[in-house]
Amino acid sequence: MATCLLSLSFVLDKNAKKEEMVIISTDYGDMVIRLYADTPLHKENFLKLAKEGFYDGLLFHRVIQSFMIQGGDPNSKDAQKDDPLGNGGPGYTIPAEINRNYIHKKGALSAARQGDAVNPNRESSGSQFYIVQGKTVEESTLIRMANQKKPEPGQEPFSYTEEQIQTYGEIGGTPHLDQAYTVFGEVTEGLNVIDSIASVKTDSRSRPFEDITMSMKIIKRKWQ
Repeated sequence: MATCLLSLSFVLDKNAKKEEMVIISTDYGDMVIRLYADTPLHKENFLKLAKEGFYDGLLFHRVIQSFMIQGGDPNSKDAQKDDPLGNGGPGYTIPAEINRNYIHKKGALSAARQGDAVNPNRESSGSQFYIVQGKTVEESTLIRMANQKKPEPGQEPFSYTEEQIQTYGEIGGTPHLDQAYTVFGEVTEGLNVIDSIASVKTDSRSRPFEDITMSMKIIKRKWQ
């Protein structure tokens, strides 16, 4: 029996793929990010920018406790305290890759974007992203929110799976953003770092009084 278990363990380990993952480093600790293969445009763009060092030295310029932490504006590098931030980017947008399998649970990595009025196709910013903190949500609230979401033409009405309902009940998130923004990855290690950053004091524009800079590097890890 022991030999069979060892053999099975070897097969599982052999079949596990090595994926490129991103470490976001801050003064509050590191977050390890897994990027989803079925949001390929966002995945490849994020990896490209991280490899180029685009994000190094940028700020988490918008922080709202129980909601999210946002960064990726190139104008935030060496920004003065009164500089308006949140409108910068690499000069392009990314077509939406909204997938109902991915929700805004705590730790979700999502693409920031302009509002529907000027961006009806919900195209994502080329560089700005946010990481969800959120809070726990009851099932009745999720059902009500799901019923309020209008499906795209030709799609079935949106509803939460039992697993998604359990996730929101246990670790929380921001379900009002589901099906409106592209979720393209998640924090697999370092959820506590989100809490630490989200708890800092901010000004009236939700910018931390003390700058929170980031740097990124690519690692390869096995993921079953």
